[in-house]
Amino acid sequence: MTESSMKKLASTLLDAITDKDPLVQEQVCSALCSLGEVRPVETLRACEEYLRQHDKLVHPYRAAVLRAMERVLSSRASELDKDTASTIILLASNEMTKTKDLVWDWQQAASGVLVAVGRQFISKVMEELLRRLHPGTLPHCAVLHTLASLSVANAFGVVPFLPSVLSSLLPVLGMAKQDTVRVAFCSALQRFSEGALEYLANLDRAPDPTVRKDAFATDIFSAYDVLFHQWLQSREAKLRLAVVEALGPMSHLLPSERLEEQLPKLLPGILALYKKHAETFYLSKSLGQILEAAVSVGSRTLETQLDALLAALHSQICVPVESSSPLVMSNQKEVLRCFTVLACSSPDRLLAFLLPRLDTSNERTRVGTLQVVRHVINSAAAQMEDKKPFILSSMRLPLLDTNSKVKRAVVQVISAMAHHGYLEQPGGEAMIEYIVQQCALPPEQEPEKPGPGSKDPKADSVRAISVRTLYLVSTTVDRMSHVLWPYLLQFLIPVRFTGALTPLCRSLVHLAQKRQEAGADAFLIQYNAHASLPSPYAVTGRLLVVSSSPYLGDGRGVAALHLLSVLHPNIHPLLGQHWETTVPLLLGYLDEHTEETLLQEEWEEKLLMFLRDTLAIISDNAWICQLSLELCRQLPCYDEAPQEKNFLYKCIGTTLGAASSKEVVRKHLQELLETARYQEEAEREGLACCFGICAISHLEDTLAQLEDFVRSEVFRKSIGILNIFKDRSENEVEKVKSALILCYGHVAARAPRELVLAKVESDILRNICQHFNTKDPALKLCLVQSVCMVSRAICSSTQAGSFHFTRKAELVAQMMEFIRAEPPDSLRTPIRKKAMLTCTYLVSVEPALDEQARADVIRGCLHSVMALLPEPKEEDGGFQKSLYLETLHALEDLLTSLLQRNMTPQGLQIMIEHLSPWIKSPRGHERARALGLSALLLRYFLEHLRVSALVPFHNLGLLIGLFSPRCADLWPATRQEAVDCVYSLLYLQLGYEGFSRDYRDDVAERLLSLKDGLVHPDPAILFHTCHSVGQIIAKRLPPDQLISLLLTMFEALGDPEKNCSRAATVMINCLLQERGGVLQEKVPEIVSVLRSKLQEAQGEHVLPAAQHSVYLLATQHCSAVVSSLLGSPLPLDSHACMLWRALAVEPRLAAQVLGLLLEKMSRDVPFKESRAFLLGRTPDRVATLLPLSATCALFEVMSTSAAGPAVLELYPQLFVALLLRVSCTVGVQLPRNLQAQERRGASPALAARNLEPCSSAVDTLRSMLLRSSSEDVVQRMDLEGGWELLRTSAGHEEGAARAMAEHAGPRLPLVLKTLACTHSSVYENQRVTTTAFLAELLNSNVANDLMLLDSLLESLAARQKDTCASVRRLVLRGLANLASGCPDKVRAHGPQLLTAMIGGLDDGDNPHSPVALEAMLGLARLVHLVEAWDLRSGLLHVAIRIRPFFDSEKMEFRTASIRLFGHLNKVCHGDCEDVFLDQVVGGLAPLLLHLQDPQATVASACRFALRMCGPNLACEELSAAFQKHLQEGRALHFGEFLNTTCKHLMHHFPDLLGRLLTTCLFYFKSSWEDVRAAAPLFTGFLVLHAEPRQQPQVDLDQLISALQILLKDPAPEVRTRAAEALGRLVKLA
Repeated sequence: MTESSMKKLASTLLDAITDKDPLVQEQVCSALCSLGEVRPVETLRACEEYLRQHDKLVHPYRAAVLRAMERVLSSRASELDKDTASTIILLASNEMTKTKDLVWDWQQAASGVLVAVGRQFISKVMEELLRRLHPGTLPHCAVLHTLASLSVANAFGVVPFLPSVLSSLLPVLGMAKQDTVRVAFCSALQRFSEGALEYLANLDRAPDPTVRKDAFATDIFSAYDVLFHQWLQSREAKLRLAVVEALGPMSHLLPSERLEEQLPKLLPGILALYKKHAETFYLSKSLGQILEAAVSVGSRTLETQLDALLAALHSQICVPVESSSPLVMSNQKEVLRCFTVLACSSPDRLLAFLLPRLDTSNERTRVGTLQVVRHVINSAAAQMEDKKPFILSSMRLPLLDTNSKVKRAVVQVISAMAHHGYLEQPGGEAMIEYIVQQCALPPEQEPEKPGPGSKDPKADSVRAISVRTLYLVSTTVDRMSHVLWPYLLQFLIPVRFTGALTPLCRSLVHLAQKRQEAGADAFLIQYNAHASLPSPYAVTGRLLVVSSSPYLGDGRGVAALHLLSVLHPNIHPLLGQHWETTVPLLLGYLDEHTEETLLQEEWEEKLLMFLRDTLAIISDNAWICQLSLELCRQLPCYDEAPQEKNFLYKCIGTTLGAASSKEVVRKHLQELLETARYQEEAEREGLACCFGICAISHLEDTLAQLEDFVRSEVFRKSIGILNIFKDRSENEVEKVKSALILCYGHVAARAPRELVLAKVESDILRNICQHFNTKDPALKLCLVQSVCMVSRAICSSTQAGSFHFTRKAELVAQMMEFIRAEPPDSLRTPIRKKAMLTCTYLVSVEPALDEQARADVIRGCLHSVMALLPEPKEEDGGFQKSLYLETLHALEDLLTSLLQRNMTPQGLQIMIEHLSPWIKSPRGHERARALGLSALLLRYFLEHLRVSALVPFHNLGLLIGLFSPRCADLWPATRQEAVDCVYSLLYLQLGYEGFSRDYRDDVAERLLSLKDGLVHPDPAILFHTCHSVGQIIAKRLPPDQLISLLLTMFEALGDPEKNCSRAATVMINCLLQERGGVLQEKVPEIVSVLRSKLQEAQGEHVLPAAQHSVYLLATQHCSAVVSSLLGSPLPLDSHACMLWRALAVEPRLAAQVLGLLLEKMSRDVPFKESRAFLLGRTPDRVATLLPLSATCALFEVMSTSAAGPAVLELYPQLFVALLLRVSCTVGVQLPRNLQAQERRGASPALAARNLEPCSSAVDTLRSMLLRSSSEDVVQRMDLEGGWELLRTSAGHEEGAARAMAEHAGPRLPLVLKTLACTHSSVYENQRVTTTAFLAELLNSNVANDLMLLDSLLESLAARQKDTCASVRRLVLRGLANLASGCPDKVRAHGPQLLTAMIGGLDDGDNPHSPVALEAMLGLARLVHLVEAWDLRSGLLHVAIRIRPFFDSEKMEFRTASIRLFGHLNKVCHGDCEDVFLDQVVGGLAPLLLHLQDPQATVASACRFALRMCGPNLACEELSAAFQKHLQEGRALHFGEFLNTTCKHLMHHFPDLLGRLLTTCLFYFKSSWEDVRAAAPLFTGFLVLHAEPRQQPQVDLDQLISALQILLKDPAPEVRTRAAEALGRLVKLA
């Protein structure tokens, strides 16, 4: 590249720097940088010259050029010569100082240039900058900024110049009046000081290691004097902060005596600024640097400033840190660093200041002080060693603070104390107790807001921090072991520490294990020496009870059991071996479950068994009595935990049961009765459980104690006192009674059975029954529950058979009264469930109930359960669902228990009669329940059937008629239960006929296999299954039961549940078919009834009967039926449609009907021309009525699946007639009278089908195809919208062509023979239709198989000159179809086919002729199959002819021509003539560029064409790239692909550069933006990979000029690509 070209290239890019689009501007800068990477000197000179010559260029664009220069210099500064460097330095200096005003982006860019050059030419840059420092004149702000930046970027280069710089700057400091200038001075002095300090800290790497701090001390002090005494007093906050930032590092360079001298002024001056600035980070940072400098020189005056320093710093640490600004957090760190400096130098003064401030009640003050104390404890441990007692004593008041933030800070201080030995001092125990108190905080009392850096608010809560602290102190701080053990044990029992049990247990387990490792003596607790520790009885009871709720408190059950296991030597010496075995089993059980899956009762029983085994092992009455005493003492601790208190009562009962002292047992039972909190339901239940468990071993004592309590003054006094308060006395008295009643119930349930019967009526029921007249729900439930337990105890006794229960009738009546009192539609309490269970137990006890009582029980219980609302769902509450299921099971048990007392057909009939109203209920959930109960009762009856003599089952038909229609109920569960009922009834019949119980009847067993069909919601499957059920019933029903069954079935026809009515119809028909011989004379009457049902349209289940009647009539009078039905008015109503469809039931009859309809359709002309509007250009065509009616009738007949064989038989006639009917009715109108009906709209009774002639014909044709097993044609038409095309004249031929031709099958000769007469039709539509049909035939091999190929080709060839373009186009399509239909015949007819296709390329004068498009599509299909020599003669002509279509405005032509080009290349693989290769090369650039075509189909065609072109280019790398990147479906990164392609092109075809670039120039003017953008991108990549020797091929000036024009393109993307290409032209240097 010549210098002039390089200059032009750079100038072009620089002229584009003013582009308004920021992305384009950025690309221009990148292009300039690309030039600079290759030719840095020339590029920088061009930029310098451009800026110098365009003096009026506005500063944003000047800044852009300067930034580009900086980027070049950042990597290529080392290649500059001194002259160029000097020129650039001078330019940047001038740009930087051109205006005195502050234009930051411009001056910063120029400064960046100077800094970049300064890394290599520091002397020249410093010389230029020093030249800008005029004596007695203020320097430019940008000069100061540049000096400061250089000090950071090249400290070793700048520091030697600092004396000169300072000597120039210091004299004019006083002249700086503007704040911006002063800020610049401060920044420079700060950076100078930091650079000097870095230089002094790294003298071993410095160029002049002799430099000392003294070299700068005087000048820095002079600057300090101005900054501190003058500028720091400014009102401008920004300036003050800049001064303070500078003073920090400057203080380290001040002479020691000067620093000591200035501290009394400096420190107060800095501190005073805290009140003036909100952002104090820079103040604190500078203050810390000053304090470090003062301490490093051993300042004595620091002591005099200490009070003020501490006060100011303390106020800063007390600032809340919730601010979103990161500077606030940084300020906290800097302030704490200051405190560290002061703690190391003056620890006493610091604590004297801090500790009194812990006594303040101000939250911020206390939190800040605690934060400093914690920091000092950690950072100045040596200085604080002898101050520990004072610090501990000062924590007294903070420990009492209730503020969460203070608590968090206190916990953090205690954590620091633990690590540094504070808690071993007197007063340390209070700190430990405080930690435990915070661990006990409930999580819900932690409304903490998340801090700015915390992700989980709960993780930063006081409790969470305390828990972590306690565990870490226990496990990681070895010195704390002897402090915490056994001290932490005393926190296990008090209620206020309950929330801390889990962390306490975990810490104690770790401490105990460490003690065990140290030896038994260290582990065993000396209770005498630790009076405050809880006794082993208290620890055992506490840990066992809290384990009953194992998942509360972060899993305290596991922690408590672990601790209990570890403490066994301190509990009792005999427990070791047993607990080592059983505790892991309990822990394993918890591991296997979660809080959701754990069964609470089962878990509590395991714990009680653990307790019983423990007491049995100890076997020490005194120890057991002491444990029971401690458990009773702990009862008040669980007033707020009812579940755990309930378990504690069970533990007390278990312990008392193990005690051998009756006096102790009676005493504790009495105390429990006197102190119980009867208002709590859980406590009443727990007290009752306690008495029940105790009664296992002490029945007499337990009953006696209950009797004594009822008679005692305590009981009477409490009732008397409650009676004083009338408003609440009744409720509270009832609760005391409830507890006593429950106690009696549990005693009866748990006591030994052999002892209970003697006590039931005399001692237990006597005290229970006197309370039956209550209205209190809780007492009522307790009564029912206790009576249920008593009844169960009686039934489970071995002596129950001989026990005469005199109170039975009374108790049953009372239970029914309770049941009837419950709300009938809702289930709120378990009263009815418990009452039914009680009745179930009572029914089996002697004496038996009378009939009326039995009926009342059945009726009342059914009404109580059946009328409930539907079964609740899981989301409605697990309790409700569980209660519902338990209540239903209780009803089932009661009914089976009652049935067991009367196991006869009459007894079964009575049960079913009670259930019958519910079986027929209009509410589905009631039917489902009734059927479920019926199935259960029938199964129970069958399983327990005992037949001693052969007797008839006289109510079989009635019962089967009741249940069998329910096989089609809307509820699936009801259907299943109905089949089970029928199944059981059939086996009951077999049983009464004498068959054994284990006999299995094959017919009846089929019912079970039919149940799966009833699950399916499909009505067809459902009623088919019902039909099968009917068949089974018909085969096994005794003859004498048929009439009763049919009568019951006919009643079911009026069932409000329509499905059941339909099922009755199905079963009636089945019975009539299988067993209707005796009812033959009733058939006419039945048909008449069904016809009347059809007219009334009351139910769909009557339709099959009516259709059967029509079928019988048509078999005798087919012609008459067809003639009369054709007279039905159009459109056909639903009844007429049903009658037509009935005629297709039998194939022979269907064929006869279809033949008659075809005759009627062809008898009349399809339409008549109406000339009503004489001025119209064309006459209207109106359909004739008879063919239209016949067409509609054909549709109805063929829409029935049974018509399939008949349609296949008449396939050729039907197909041709309907195809021509479609062709003749396109655009044909309805008669006026039918048009009026269409406009008014069809009535609901009319079939919803389009009557328009063409649509009617299309629908009938579609129906015919479906019936002729041509579903694939119909599916294809549905997917491609072919039916809609058939209805329109514009797309008529496409619809016909797609639909029919290839599926005519072996009937094609007859079809073609029938079509022959239409080939020369005067109607264009018919010619188009037949041509399309013939063309599509060639798409299938069937034409060749039937030897029709030659005749088809001749017929199509004769139509090449047809006047209709659509016909000519379809001729070409048909000829091309030979490629897919008969590919082996293409070679034989190759010349004829190619001639026709090439002729089609030149069809007509229209440049976008659809015939030409079809020719290209056809050639693409044929070129692979014709002989090579046939194609070679026309190859060049085709390639030249299709080339203009590459850039056609129509997408279809671009796609077809490019794909054809690809196919031509594919054919020529390995045998490509030079003349065609030239066309390949010429098409390469358009194909590459059209990969960015806005139309996806064009881009896809380009991918294909390029993959085909690759092998013809004789370049394996290029071909491989095309194959890799251009596969269909793969995402294309166009830039990457184009880059690879250009690399291979330039490597293998270097001579193509000029030709490709010329083609690209053509596409610079493309109308598509994406293609226009791709052209310069292509150009850039070509140049990027070109070699210098290819430069002669390129007209660089022309290329630059063209790209220059593109830089003004309206599309930003185009301008961006043009700039990118310009940047790459530098490659041609």
